[in-house]
Amino acid sequence: MEALPMESNPDTMNKYLQKLGVPDNWRMVDVIGLEEEALGWVPRPVLAVVLLFPLSDAYEVHRTIEESELKTSQEELPKNVFHLKQVLSNVCGTIALVHSIANNDNKIQLVDGLLKSYIDEAKGLNSAAKGELLERSTAILEAYKDLVRSTSHETEQTEEPVNYHFVTFIHKDGHLYELDGRKDRPIDHGPTTAEGLLEDAAKVCREFIKREPDNIGFNVVALVPAQ
Repeated sequence: MEALPMESNPDTMNKYLQKLGVPDNWRMVDVIGLEEEALGWVPRPVLAVVLLFPLSDAYEVHRTIEESELKTSQEELPKNVFHLKQVLSNVCGTIALVHSIANNDNKIQLVDGLLKSYIDEAKGLNSAAKGELLERSTAILEAYKDLVRSTSHETEQTEEPVNYHFVTFIHKDGHLYELDGRKDRPIDHGPTTAEGLLEDAAKVCREFIKREPDNIGFNVVALVPAQ
């Protein structure tokens, strides 16, 4: 099926998450800047950080080098990280949200619904199989289409080229992981804590921006408790 690309818009994301069964005591909020003062405005605790960035040659080169180094390093896959590969086009926004919730389902009390069913079925599968299962979980993708149709003037959105991509950063077992559906595995960015997730993820986001000095197409949101 054909999916609609997602905007990095917390209001739309929150409505979508609620349709999928995420309780309204958790929500996505804008991160207005990546420096210390701006990060201080973000409610805590932060469970996940989602970066929207431009797909570019620089990203593809970096991704190729990174994955090649991982293959030669023989680094073990983290056991407790929920990571899925992107199979369909235009679903990286949904994947980023799934990564955010599935890796925090010990803190978020999902109600019975589309997302809980998907996560329960996907646990134990490898990244590729998780991606294929999402492809077959058409109700999850249709829920976003229905939301867009009911809340916006979306018309020709599916025909325009999508040149942006979402990735998620989470804390798991003392490490900062980058979860990208276009990569074969989670990327371990080193030690972090639940309390330091936002600051450490912001450092990695700044590295993304540094690779694209002439591009302003970046946006960051975080999964936090509703105030």
